[in-house]
Amino acid sequence: MPYGTLYLIPVPLTDDAALASYTPYLAQLINTIDEYIVENEKTARKFLKQAGLQRPQSELILHDYGKHARGKADIAGFFAGLLAGKDVGLMSEAGCPGVADPGSDIVAEAHHRGIRVAPLVGPSSILLALMASGFNGQSFVFHGYLPIEKGARAKKIKDLEQVAHREKQTQLFIETPFRNNQLLTEILRIGKPQTNLCVACNLTAADEQIISQPLHIWKKGNYDFHKKPAIFLIF
Repeated sequence: MPYGTLYLIPVPLTDDAALASYTPYLAQLINTIDEYIVENEKTARKFLKQAGLQRPQSELILHDYGKHARGKADIAGFFAGLLAGKDVGLMSEAGCPGVADPGSDIVAEAHHRGIRVAPLVGPSSILLALMASGFNGQSFVFHGYLPIEKGARAKKIKDLEQVAHREKQTQLFIETPFRNNQLLTEILRIGKPQTNLCVACNLTAADEQIISQPLHIWKKGNYDFHKKPAIFLIF
């Protein structure tokens, strides 16, 4: 019997962006699948409903791969349906599975077991921020979170700035939302006036804010990104 397919199903980045986040094909597909591996069951069920799920959710099988269950997850159980020929969906808490996301471990295991992996079109905050920045979209690196310790973080910002200037390469990174303003302050303190900074905040939301300008202009303004999901880009 042939194996099933692991479908990588993107989830909206914000609560009010469902209609802009899925395609008619996705709506069709979710009504053929009754088994999912999910990072957040509540988010997954909400999105499936928004995307047009017609079957009762009580019929769904959801395997929990959230941070509290990950270390003790039954990975073999996750793949039983796939190995038996069933298609299964993989869903993150937000955005695209496997991109800055622990779902990449599931994808790697699927490849290891010879299971077909099919990524679906959907929102990636990293790519959306890069698209909107006006920075180099052919050479870029996403670094995830910067160090928390102040000295190490300052050194990392200086290093990223030097690489951006030397290689003409866009540097992307994120911070815990409640520390966004502190990170911005640090970048403005450390960075050179001509360095370009883009902050893409609340992407796809009604109050989406994308600001891309040199640091010497940033220093003239007053910005507040506190507790708002944001991506920072240096070029």
